[in-house]
Amino acid sequence: MTISMALGLGLVMVFTAFLSGIFGMAGGMVLIGVLLFLLPLPMAMVLHAVTQMASNGWRAFLWWRHIQWRMTACYIGGCAIALGLWSLTLYVPDKAVALLMLGLSPFMLRAIPASLMPATLGPRQAVGGGFACMALMLLTGVTGPLIDQLFLRSTWTRQQIVATKASCQVFGHGFKLLYFGGLIEQAGSVEPYMLAIAVAASMLGTTLGKQILDRLSDAQFRSWAGRLITVLGLYYVGYGLVLLVGIA
Repeated sequence: MTISMALGLGLVMVFTAFLSGIFGMAGGMVLIGVLLFLLPLPMAMVLHAVTQMASNGWRAFLWWRHIQWRMTACYIGGCAIALGLWSLTLYVPDKAVALLMLGLSPFMLRAIPASLMPATLGPRQAVGGGFACMALMLLTGVTGPLIDQLFLRSTWTRQQIVATKASCQVFGHGFKLLYFGGLIEQAGSVEPYMLAIAVAASMLGTTLGKQILDRLSDAQFRSWAGRLITVLGLYYVGYGLVLLVGIA
């Protein structure tokens, strides 16, 4: 990786961490798309995992008083079950499949009848959500809107949503790093200086985003988060279809 590419990625990471610092979402979806465009899928997954662990870890630290630890523990349990089952096959999707699934996920969720979706967030929903989110993460690199829908069904404040989701994502991306960095042989290596840039950029963007989150109301937070996910979903569906038919 050239120095100019590394610096360019660093700026992208600041921006995506800034988005996630505000909404606790969306930034990871933007970043994985950029990384999948530039790098082989396993390497993109490794670098994305490190970046997101730094971003979410710093966000969890900044909002640690708002973390709902019981739900975090239940979510981690669901993730561990999914990782164990996924590791039996060591499946690695191609880029087109990953991008299509990433883009379709918000619309697939909206197509599910409301009566079949959990009305609130409790321990059982957190375990089930952790399982489903981990499976989607190993397929697409991110949990996309699935985890957002899980947490937006709670009655928590925006600070509690962002903080608890961040604590869950630290472990989720850690499991993804274990899978692609330790279990998948073709993952390759990422330069140490790129990992340092990723951590620093994530911390900076997250800190800047916190200032905006403090000024939003809970209603504004939920409204803008939904719009961002819809736009990103449409983009990735189109991008995935282009790759699938071999136009690009």
